[in-house]
Amino acid sequence: MLPIHAVLEPLKAALAATNAVVLAAPPGAGKTTVVPLALLDQPWLGGGKILVLEPRRLAARAAAERMAATLGERTGDTVGYRTRLQSRIGPATRIEVITEGVFTRMILDDPALEDVGAVLFDEFHERSLDADLGLALARESQGLLRDDLRLLVMSATLDIAGVSGLLHDAPVIEAEGRMFPVETRYLGRNAAERFEDAMARAIVQALGEETGSILAFLPGQGEIHRTVERLVDRLRDPAVDVVPLYGALDKAVQDRAIEPAAPGRRKVVLATSVAETSLTIEGVRVVIDGGLSRVPRFEPSSGLTRLATVRVSRSSAEQRRGRAGRTQPGVCYRLWDEEATRGLVPHQRPEILEADLTAFALDLARWGARTTEGLALLDQPPAGAFAEARKVLRRLDALDDAGGLTDHGARLTRIPLPPRLAHMVAIAGDAGDPALGARIAAVLSEPGLGGNDPDLRERLTALDRDRSPRARDALKLAERWARAAGGGQGGEADPGVLLAEAFPERVAKARGKPGEMLLASGRGAFLDPTEPLAREPWLAVAELGGGDARDRIRLAAPVDPTALENRLETEDRLVREPSGRMVLKRLRRIGAIVVDEKIAGAPDRSQITAALKAEVERDGLKALRWGERATSLRARLAFLRTLDDGWPDVSEEGLAAERELWLWPLLDSVQSLEAIPDAALEQGLRALIPWDRQRALDDLAPARLETPLGSAAIDYAAEGGPRVDIRVQELFGVTSHPTVGGGRAPLTLALLSPARRPVQVTKDLPGFWAGSWVAVRAEMRGRYPRHPWPEDPTRAEPTTRAKPRGT
Repeated sequence: MLPIHAVLEPLKAALAATNAVVLAAPPGAGKTTVVPLALLDQPWLGGGKILVLEPRRLAARAAAERMAATLGERTGDTVGYRTRLQSRIGPATRIEVITEGVFTRMILDDPALEDVGAVLFDEFHERSLDADLGLALARESQGLLRDDLRLLVMSATLDIAGVSGLLHDAPVIEAEGRMFPVETRYLGRNAAERFEDAMARAIVQALGEETGSILAFLPGQGEIHRTVERLVDRLRDPAVDVVPLYGALDKAVQDRAIEPAAPGRRKVVLATSVAETSLTIEGVRVVIDGGLSRVPRFEPSSGLTRLATVRVSRSSAEQRRGRAGRTQPGVCYRLWDEEATRGLVPHQRPEILEADLTAFALDLARWGARTTEGLALLDQPPAGAFAEARKVLRRLDALDDAGGLTDHGARLTRIPLPPRLAHMVAIAGDAGDPALGARIAAVLSEPGLGGNDPDLRERLTALDRDRSPRARDALKLAERWARAAGGGQGGEADPGVLLAEAFPERVAKARGKPGEMLLASGRGAFLDPTEPLAREPWLAVAELGGGDARDRIRLAAPVDPTALENRLETEDRLVREPSGRMVLKRLRRIGAIVVDEKIAGAPDRSQITAALKAEVERDGLKALRWGERATSLRARLAFLRTLDDGWPDVSEEGLAAERELWLWPLLDSVQSLEAIPDAALEQGLRALIPWDRQRALDDLAPARLETPLGSAAIDYAAEGGPRVDIRVQELFGVTSHPTVGGGRAPLTLALLSPARRPVQVTKDLPGFWAGSWVAVRAEMRGRYPRHPWPEDPTRAEPTTRAKPRGT
């Protein structure tokens, strides 16, 4: 009996009494395959279906097959599964195991989930973006349409209290774990040793020291294949089978990894993090953890999602270790030192904080929400990434300027693909060739499909020749995408143009050496010079590999820039010739790439002003030359805004937002942005100050500190707050500390010697006189004996002069 059986009755009672429950159950407790079957006969289900959400296709299929086998049935009878590539669902299916992305589309299509009685979120601790959104939408549907719908969040390691609170203090049922003892052995790893060499060495060592099959965790497919190559040379035992396991493999290869080793044989499974949860790999009693994981990291600034190799979290390391004790006592080898475990982060960051949010934003728009306000989300998406996602959707014509879903956006939601790829398939449909767009989408969304050639045309040819089950499933899926896109038939779309429609910022132009390219985003990219694509003058790029200053082009197609008229921007730019004469050039460009340019003649005043405005719109305020007066006023206003947000925002973003009010009037009398005088910039900034606060500026943030001997400039941009550098002698007789901001902010006084060298920094002048002055006076008397250094500076006359000789 599995540990989960001990809590089935309390779980059933909780679900009978309320519509949201949290189940905390460690790995190996049996929650994935026992709970759905146990709930089938519950009265509240009323004959409805149970949906079980899994984070990965492999886990969904394996869970469904395990439950079907428990019932003595085939998948597609009482228990079925549905993933993007495969579906085994029949008319009698009551339990559907589905991937989280499939559920999101189901609830968007049918917010009431009419034939569903319960939704089980399995492995919720992985915190995928689809799981977070799916739970939020299900909770809203439950509140507005289906108060009888049951939601069960199941997790092995998670902030259980946080999830319970998110579901209005839902009851928590906790199950005990069942894990056999697992011995942990730390092997360490030389930083100079390649990962696959260290992994192969550890596997050979474990085979010699232990019995049973081995599950080894590696970050990705590349490391898996390279480790296989090392093991071919090092393994001498013909009874050992080495089997890879990752999501892109065909079903038959995955099944071979999951099944127990044949009698008399041992198995080494080389797996990505796909094997961390949900799966039980038969016969494994040894785990080798490489300590690395590959996770997506989205960069809003570049629009790229890069795969980053990171150290595993502490919770993931424990999940992996637990795999060795599922069915018998086991051993876990770790390729790091024991003390490094304490440095692991407790959990990986939720995907909502790291991912491209374009599909998330489109799903929300289809749901009728323009923000995430009111949604049951454990973490809110980053504002910058969410804004960038909506910007991309507007560029794809999926959202209107008000953030609402356009007709084209609604069309994209009917194509079950990420928005960029759905847009590409729709454009192909408009060209009468939706099948090409759908086949390209299949290559882009399924890693390794069609091979690894960087030329998209070669990948498409290889895909058409591929007779593997995975390729056949992908082509069937592409046919469904093409039908969903609609449009005409009989046309011929261009692969490069379609890629440029999906990724306009990745159009690339050759520059310099063969293979060197400039992307429309302004970033550099490259191909190996020997690649045929390296000789193309223009490329539309689909995939880029990470780099510090530039990226490797991993997948692209040639493109004719004249075919991208709808992506070309026309800009008039002022150019000063060597003679000093200003001319107007008309440029056609795609982002940072100039396609062509020509002289449009000598500009008139209106054209100069328009060109200057265009420069600001394109490049921001970086061309402005801020002088002392404008810089000082800007710093004073920035300080006042920290005290009261009624003062203008003079940050780069704030000034750009108000450019029409303060900057546009200054452009009518200059030939370039650099030529705007400092005094004019200062007056422009003053135009931002509300009229009723104009007089308060000098009272609250004076430009200078009045002293007994004159005044000293206040630096409002100084680190630590407004600061004055002043000789300490000038403050003799001053008994109260000077402030700004109406007394709310003490000035930082940087007290100087007669030679203007630092003596002391203080925000408490009376305290300095009463305390540190004794030591400072003694030092100053020794260095500057001809200057007065009174015992009581509060009663002395301020001075900047030395004493007369002989006194």
